[in-house]
Amino acid sequence: MKHHHATLQRRAALLAVVVVLQAIAALFFVLDLVGDVIADGMGPHLAIEGAAVVALVVAVFGGALQIRALVLATRADEAAVAMARGAAAELVRLRFAQWKLTPAEADVALFALKGCDIAEIARLRGAAAGTVRAQLARVYAKAGVGSHAALLGSFLEDLIVAETPAPAGLE
Repeated sequence: MKHHHATLQRRAALLAVVVVLQAIAALFFVLDLVGDVIADGMGPHLAIEGAAVVALVVAVFGGALQIRALVLATRADEAAVAMARGAAAELVRLRFAQWKLTPAEADVALFALKGCDIAEIARLRGAAAGTVRAQLARVYAKAGVGSHAALLGSFLEDLIVAETPAPAGLE
């Protein structure tokens, strides 16, 4: 998601630069066209220039609309990520309470869910690796799982509630 968000931001920034350059060019051509019409009157050549200026102004507005759409999409993505984080955090909190984890076990379990190994958890908590190993064993027992992967899987199972699609060709 972070990559997608950064890509949208880069696209919006690049498009903003293009739109600003188009707006500057459009302003120049509008002023040039107005000056030519005042000096020489409207002719076929200036009518064609006028059509080009109109097309450029339309492109500027179209680009501005694209920037707006990208900004709105980025905001929607940010809101969705925030909502998902909140749901995941609530699920973790509820599960830890359901399993009656001690505060230390909850810390160790949370680090494990985040992908930390025993050595990393021990370093982060300032504890011995054996202590962390014992705490993880208690977490696994209280959660009714036998491994780190099974612990993670139990959370993913609750987060992924969509129906499993039928394999291609079996619909």
